[in-house]
Amino acid sequence: MSSQRALSSNFGKLLQTFGRFVQLWLSTHWRSLLLLFLGVFLPLQLAILLAGQIQLQEGGLPWDVSILLAIHSTAQANLDSLALTLTQFGTRWGVFPVSTALVMAMFFLKRWRSLIYLLITLPGAMLINRTAKELLHRVRPHLWDSTFPPEPEFAFPSGHAMASMAFVASLVVLTWGSRWCGWVTTLGSLFVVAIAWTRLYLGVHYPSDIVAGWMVSIAWAIAVSLVVKPHLAKLNPETLSPETNEVSATQE
Repeated sequence: MSSQRALSSNFGKLLQTFGRFVQLWLSTHWRSLLLLFLGVFLPLQLAILLAGQIQLQEGGLPWDVSILLAIHSTAQANLDSLALTLTQFGTRWGVFPVSTALVMAMFFLKRWRSLIYLLITLPGAMLINRTAKELLHRVRPHLWDSTFPPEPEFAFPSGHAMASMAFVASLVVLTWGSRWCGWVTTLGSLFVVAIAWTRLYLGVHYPSDIVAGWMVSIAWAIAVSLVVKPHLAKLNPETLSPETNEVSATQE
């Protein structure tokens, strides 16, 4: 009987210890769990839902077609030129060169976590995009005759939408908590929407391609940030001194 009481007592203490551990862990990680749910799980669920819907309706969802036709009704020569030029900034003229410059800046500033974060997030988003396109095989819309050269790749999800959103989301993560974050979020949002508009105006994507691309990039950027935990130190004379750089590199 005494051995049973001792065993029961030890088991009770073990449960209490485990309960305290869980309580402590939740109290210190609840923000990460909330971010995981809101920033990763929910966006991915929406992207998966859209992927399932397009398999059932290859010609575009009802709201896909109506939105595209509404945007096309605004077509004019000046907007054609604007869209053709602006859309290039979503990849080769904007996102790609600026991302390369940012990676180089993180290297020379010895922001190793930020560097690793960018090297995983930005190329990773493009790899996910290519993989999804090949798996889903969604044909691009053809609702009107366009002077824009036909895109050789599949449509879902939009590569321009994913590239621009991954870039902006990465900048938001890196500047989070700094005085630059508000500006980055505002200007970045305008940039992402502008690139999305060009893809819809040119008729090379359905709106669901855009939304899915945004959701996947947001989820990916946040998921990587939860693992890598990057940060971007404020660039002032103190942080640029050799002593401070050495400390920052040690902390990262």
